[in-house]
Order: sequence, then C-alpha cells, then structure tokens
Amino acid sequence: MKIYSFPYIANSNAKVLILGTMPGVQSLAIGEYYGNPRNHFWRILFALCHETYSTHYDEKQKLLLKNRIALWDVLQACERKGSLDSAIVQEVPNDFKAFLKAHPHITHIFFNGQQAAKYFKKYITLTSTSVYSLFTLPSTSPANAGISLEGKFEQWSVRLLDCLEY
Repeated sequence: MKIYSFPYIANSNAKVLILGTMPGVQSLAIGEYYGNPRNHFWRILFALCHETYSTHYDEKQKLLLKNRIALWDVLQACERKGSLDSAIVQEVPNDFKAFLKAHPHITHIFFNGQQAAKYFKKYITLTSTSVYSLFTLPSTSPANAGISLEGKFEQWSVRLLDCLEY
C-alpha cells in the first residue's frame, strides 16, 4: 500500500533540520509526527529544550518553531507494510533542493536513525559548497529497544544541544 509523509514543520528562520524516514502506522492514523506514544522523540525534544512535556500536538509544533527546529521526513512516499523502515520499497524522496533554498538558515541536519541517513544519502546530493553539518542519531523508535530513553537522550543531547539557542 502506498503511503505519504506529512508536510514539513518549519518556519523561515529554522536552523536545525531533523529528518525521519517515513511516519509509522500510528502516526499516519492520527496525522502527527512521532504519534506512537512509545516513540521517544517528543520526550527527548522537550527535555533538550528545557520545556515541560506535552502530549498536545499543537504544543509539540510550537516547541519546534520556537527553537528554530524544522521537522520532516526524507521520503515523500513509499510502499510499506507495517511501520518498520526495513520494509520500505518504491520510495520517493522529498524535494530537499527547494526546501533548503526556502530555509537558508539551516546549518545542521540530523537524521533520526540510520535508515533516514541512508535514504538521504541515496537520493540527495549536496554541493561541495554546502555548509551543512550532517549527524546520524539513534532512532527514537520503539523498534530501537536496544537503547534506553536515557541512552538516546544522552546521544541526542551531545549533538543537538550546541545547536539550540536559549
């Protein structure tokens, strides 16, 4: 079955871009990035931004915008049964050339897991004059059960904290 990712969340002054691969079944069902309550993404972001965690999606989006974080997925569409990135076939990438041109302040691109980085590198060519720092972080997915929430938070904070302004 063909599935589609969500529109990006970003404002024109975003300086950090976090990329997932493709929303999972629960996220698609409710129309929210990282909608699976067992996914650690939002808990990590709220903690990194020194904000009280909220389950309200509008508050999650405000957190991103307030902290100049853009959120998107590498893939625009694909076929996949279930939620695992390893089951993705017939993938179509998002238009990063247009996105990065429209968001000129982005300097850091973070991949939420190895698969997001893999697909980005497969489809997206950055010019030699690009000024982006690319980092692959451990997936926040519940499928990445080998790393605890605390372990994921520690690895995300090492890379992401320097990019956030307070």
